Amino acid sequence: MTDDPPEMTPTVSCSRCGREWELSYELDDQRAGNRALEQFALDHHRHTGHYPDGVSPWIADCRRCPCTDRFLGERPARRFATTHARHTAHTVSLHYPESDEVEQIDGPKN
Repeated sequence: MTDDPPEMTPTVSCSRCGREWELSYELDDQRAGNRALEQFALDHHRHTGHYPDGVSPWIADCRRCPCTDRFLGERPARRFATTHARHTAHTVSLHYPESDEVEQIDGPKN
């Protein structure tokens, strides 16, 4: 019997890759803290073209220029869409994760 605490390293899986990963690299080496899952998911998408299981992005897509970006949280996605629309006067489509709902973010009307 030992009094050592149980290992609590979070894991993430990807059924498309048929693999599971511990997030110790993101926690210990990259010091991502409570953003370890987000960091792993973004890296996984960047290197494989898809997200791990249970992760769906918010997509901000400019309707006039080739500016599209993906975010795992609403706040950064909405900030990007609003800022892009404000600076360019372009309409940005904000696609909600796991939904057909799309919100149009318009730039200023001058």
